[in-house]
Amino acid sequence: MKVLHFVFDGVGAMARGGARYYAWLALLAVLVLVGASAYLIQLRDGLVVTGMSDQVSWGFYISNFAFLVGIAAAAVLLVIPAYLFHRDDVKKVVLIGEGLAVAAVVCAMMFVLADLGRPDRVWHMIPFIGRFNWPASLLAWDVVVLNGYLALNLALPLYVHWSTYNGRKAGGTPYFVLVVVAMFWAISIHTVTAFLFSANAARPFWHTALLGPRFIASAFVSGPALIIMILLLLDRIGAWPVRRSVIDMLALIMTVTLQISLFFVLAELFTDFYNEGSHSASIRYLFLGLDGLGSLTSWIRTALVLNVIAVILLSFHRTRRATPTLVAACVLAFIGIWIEKGMGLVVPGFIPTPLGEVFEYRPTMNEILVSIGIWATGALVFTLLAKASIAIDTGRVRARPATATSVLSQPSAATRPAS
Repeated sequence: MKVLHFVFDGVGAMARGGARYYAWLALLAVLVLVGASAYLIQLRDGLVVTGMSDQVSWGFYISNFAFLVGIAAAAVLLVIPAYLFHRDDVKKVVLIGEGLAVAAVVCAMMFVLADLGRPDRVWHMIPFIGRFNWPASLLAWDVVVLNGYLALNLALPLYVHWSTYNGRKAGGTPYFVLVVVAMFWAISIHTVTAFLFSANAARPFWHTALLGPRFIASAFVSGPALIIMILLLLDRIGAWPVRRSVIDMLALIMTVTLQISLFFVLAELFTDFYNEGSHSASIRYLFLGLDGLGSLTSWIRTALVLNVIAVILLSFHRTRRATPTLVAACVLAFIGIWIEKGMGLVVPGFIPTPLGEVFEYRPTMNEILVSIGIWATGALVFTLLAKASIAIDTGRVRARPATATSVLSQPSAATRPAS
């Protein structure tokens, strides 16, 4: 009975809000429906409605997948200082990061599903039912780490919320062990994803030992950028007060990792262009064009410009500490990394083909609409999870020990969150 009250109160907290909250949910619902209708067209007509082909078999969907796995992994940047270094200011917001990780993993899985021409055959990836081919297949490893990470980021916050709901403090050895496992698991999901690309020896653009470190470094740029923007927004609307020390910590991490990420890009450019060989054809196509074709050059050049401007803003203490310039840097870095790890990584690996053919790829409107729907789904999942988390953490939703039923307490004006 107590568990049912917990569930009902959590769902009830998700349903309560002001006009702005309902308008936001309505907008996301509309975008989800638009994406679903575009996906139904793809199911009916097949992948011919996308820009993908036999030559370029991964496109906009897998680009978003690679980016979102990094967003999911970045939650560890809140988990480590909160639980290993006992930062109380970070503990206050760590559940926001884990909720973001859940939403990002859900989106990543949806993008993989959208990329499948026959999604009804996904049952082959289910252990003991289909032909899972584990541990030989790297794709099977990716399924394991993504689903395991999703389970950890659902179980740990659920336990914390259950403890808070019942007026207890979450803790204990088993809980701490799972937290440590989740830390290493976060790194594994992006490492395995990088290995999926770098293991392709026939694709020189991906076949580099530097790809894994590049994935991790860029993830620790885009993830903190998104978390900072979310925390600043929650603080601004009064939903959840956030200490400036948390923002400063994430901004500093973002600064260092963006500098490292740009250094990795420079190292790749030097290696491929100083003594250019046939293996450099893909990166030449990406940055300079090939055989008069270069639809991605504007993408990657834009990404570099955005990342350079962002790292300049972040490298100076005054601009990093000022909220307007920090937000600007976060937006620029988020978009820059999205381009670099998406269209700037996935598509060039297929161009030119092993036969030397330059076959360009451009996402179709159908792909874009499906992608918008998936991103909206992730935003909806995160919004609902954050709404319930804030209600439980602030004490507005709690269990009454004497009767095992819940009450909605009335917080003081100083702590009352806005709708």
